[in-house]
Amino acid sequence: MESVSLVIVLLAALMIPLLMARLHITNVPTAVAEIITGILLGPSLLNVVPTNAALNQLSSLGLIVLIFLSGMEIDFSLFGRQKDGSQQPGPVSIALLAYASVIGMALVASLLLQATGLFSHPVFATIVFATVALGVVIAALKEKELLSKPFGQTMLLIAALGEVVPLLALTIYSAVVHPTDKSIWLLLLIFVAAIVLLLRFRRPYQWFAQIDKSTTQLDIRLAFFLIVTLVTVAAQVGAESILGAFLAGIVMKLLHPREETRDKLTSIGYGFFIPIFFVMTGVKINLRTLLADPASLGLIPLLLLGFLLAKVLLWPILRRRFQPRNAIAGTFLISTTITLVVPAVTVGRNLGIVTSQQAGAFTLAAVITCLGAPILFNTFYVQEKEDYQKTVVHFIGTNILTVPIAQQLTKGFYDITLYTDDATRYKTYNSETNVRFLDEFTAAKLQAADAFQADIVVLGYFDHDKNYQLAQWAIAAKVPRIIARFENKDIQSSEYDELTAQGVEIFNTLEANISLLRALIESPATVRILSDTTAGIYEIVVRNRRFTGMQLKNLPFIDEITVSQIYRDHEFIAPHGDTQIQLGDHIIFTGDKEAVGDIRRQVELLN
Repeated sequence: MESVSLVIVLLAALMIPLLMARLHITNVPTAVAEIITGILLGPSLLNVVPTNAALNQLSSLGLIVLIFLSGMEIDFSLFGRQKDGSQQPGPVSIALLAYASVIGMALVASLLLQATGLFSHPVFATIVFATVALGVVIAALKEKELLSKPFGQTMLLIAALGEVVPLLALTIYSAVVHPTDKSIWLLLLIFVAAIVLLLRFRRPYQWFAQIDKSTTQLDIRLAFFLIVTLVTVAAQVGAESILGAFLAGIVMKLLHPREETRDKLTSIGYGFFIPIFFVMTGVKINLRTLLADPASLGLIPLLLLGFLLAKVLLWPILRRRFQPRNAIAGTFLISTTITLVVPAVTVGRNLGIVTSQQAGAFTLAAVITCLGAPILFNTFYVQEKEDYQKTVVHFIGTNILTVPIAQQLTKGFYDITLYTDDATRYKTYNSETNVRFLDEFTAAKLQAADAFQADIVVLGYFDHDKNYQLAQWAIAAKVPRIIARFENKDIQSSEYDELTAQGVEIFNTLEANISLLRALIESPATVRILSDTTAGIYEIVVRNRRFTGMQLKNLPFIDEITVSQIYRDHEFIAPHGDTQIQLGDHIIFTGDKEAVGDIRRQVELLN
């Protein structure tokens, strides 16, 4: 009978997305549809899927994998300093203030709930009311291609806090309410274990990619090793298993896995384990018992009100940066919660502070938010003014080489600033382009002037010793790309080789002229393309996940360009029609200059 129940659950998991696609249901998250299906298959209606040991174990694994993948969704780069130069509040400051308001209002809502006499554990209720469904938020932002915009970054940060903070709070609360012979300070050991694993596998993980093959799948084996290890450590120190799974996801994220690894883990999780978890969550809700209990029935609207009340102050905070309609849309989106509510009520039941009927009420209230909030978000959201993030390029050194290049870079795609310590050059060029004057170049003054807050820093002095020193400061500032002019190759100097080994891109005008002259002799048509006013050779980087896995021949703009090379993982790949695009690919192509702008906007949009 256990195997029959598993077959029914897996059949339901298979049919749900097919029916949703057939009926054009796009506003309801798949997880919500799976919970509703579980309610229909369970004792609430058909009663064809009884709970058993096998399904419970698979459901627990599904929860652990779900939380692991949630940990992998945390984008730590969003916590860094913003480079847009805007005087408006940044995503980090808005998100921190917004989530602080969520915690405060969640406490207010839980105290009001306690006053009704229907639920007497306000701290637990505060934790649940403060949760946000990170997965649902990410899906909604991806659908509208908002992750690269300040609005999307802000929503993602709030949602990340709405998963991390309640998860940690739930772990500590569980240890306090249900004390064991283990000290609460032992919880720190799980963080120590996560750091040790991160440091231990950082370098070997890069080596795995070189020796991996289809029969070993080392990246997947490592992922599950991290999960089991940290979940085991969590159990040994008295923490919840979901904390170990979440930290395992963060460790895996910080190892910088390849996109194929993320896809494989997502496929394993959402293809098998996670649907079982959500379906079984619905199976465990007994609506007949819930509806027969007036107290539990009356709890559902109060819990729904609590979820909404906890997010009510988001609107005035988001209004400081975004349009009123989008502030409302963001408030509704952050009101979405389900991912952590279900494991939270499971913990609550294990602690004996939540009854089966109350657990069902919490889950149903969360399901209602998932049904309504995404629809309201899509209804209210309107496009903000800024829809493309320019590449920030800073030239250190203002002269007859760097000024023309800055003027000729494709307009609309680059935010360009030139820096000089020569007052005469500043007076000469400041009327022609954006030039900033510093009385001297030191590491401190360049940092204070945000010279290294850029995607690309070009060091354009003729003096190679000066460029070498500037390059060292730029490397220390962790500039993503550094291009340095190096005219003199002194065989007794190791500076050239040092910079190359450190990842600095070196250019030499003599070598460039030799290459150009050789190209004029051997490939004159190629040089004509480079200098043509209507066509040219271009390079775009795939950042939009919408194109991940798409075959080259299926690109919507493939008729307008000719792809010559794809640069992937430090190697050039000869493109074919069935070559699949991967995140981070550098696509080198020829095409009409008029079409390049729209293609770049589509492909390089972070999503």
